[in-house]
Amino acid sequence: MQPTQIHIALDMMGGDHGPLITLPAAIQAVQEIPNLLLTLCGDAAVLQRELSQAGCGNHPRLRIQPCSQQVSMCEKPSSALRNKRDSSMRVALELVEQGQASACVSAGNTGALIAMAHFVLKMLSGVERPALISTLPSTAAQPVYMLDLGATVNCDADTLFQFAVMGSVMAEEVEGLQAPRLALLNMGEEEIKGTDQIKQAAVLLSECEELNYIGFIEGNDIFSGKADVIICDGFVGNVALKTCEGVAKLIINQIRTTLLSSLVGRIVGKVAQPWLKSMVKGVNPDQYNGASLIGLRGIVVKSHGNASKEAFFSAIRQAVREVERQVPAKIKDRLEQVLIGKA
Repeated sequence: MQPTQIHIALDMMGGDHGPLITLPAAIQAVQEIPNLLLTLCGDAAVLQRELSQAGCGNHPRLRIQPCSQQVSMCEKPSSALRNKRDSSMRVALELVEQGQASACVSAGNTGALIAMAHFVLKMLSGVERPALISTLPSTAAQPVYMLDLGATVNCDADTLFQFAVMGSVMAEEVEGLQAPRLALLNMGEEEIKGTDQIKQAAVLLSECEELNYIGFIEGNDIFSGKADVIICDGFVGNVALKTCEGVAKLIINQIRTTLLSSLVGRIVGKVAQPWLKSMVKGVNPDQYNGASLIGLRGIVVKSHGNASKEAFFSAIRQAVREVERQVPAKIKDRLEQVLIGKA
């Protein structure tokens, strides 16, 4: 039995490097995922030339959707929303809204992507604000999900509760976890600590029997495996994410520098090369690239603007998993279940 074809629209012009990164990643994706069809939204002349040079000018699962505009990385979201209706980002989102694609992947301007996605796809019933969610490495057998990572800077208790519901569904459907453990990121584990919004969200989560809420968690336990899903507002989540990525890169760089600084280090590095490769792969941010913008009536995956080919491919692969698991529909069903339970 042939697997159902998965159709994803890519914003090819977004990010710091545009087609230099997005096109090789797209080619890798169709080579490794047999049932994947990609619509490449962007400058048709540029994309066709690059595809031809890569020997994929007539690939049956790579289609070009011409777009006359692109959203710059420094453009104001309001300006992009008003003036870039034929941008590669907007067209990719509209393909999802029209049902011609099942997901959109972009490495473009985050603020513009959030604004356009909110306008084009609309929110699921029961969700007030979208959230960016992604996985981080942990000491447990599976990664930890964290949200929000920057979509909604200020969150009230109800919004944090909605984030918890959506995060729980992501962990269940994508990672296959049963009753994932939910925790609120706070400045301490004691009930008396934190902002009023955090405390109120804790009460809401504690009273919800459909969710496995385990309490507060501190920043030093993000990677400990104590929780499967960590919930916070977008300001805290974005700072935490960028800090984690910076520390991971620092560790990788320090190991390389130390091993190359002496003859003994180079010998040790040669002997330990398999172990080192495994360790570096485990903390490399590229393999965790692909933050999902959830709460929308469609699947949108945001890649880092400076993503490498491997990182953008990781974002495409994340979109494929969400399409296979029908994540928006599962979130909608769970929200309805939880809201009925609260009524």
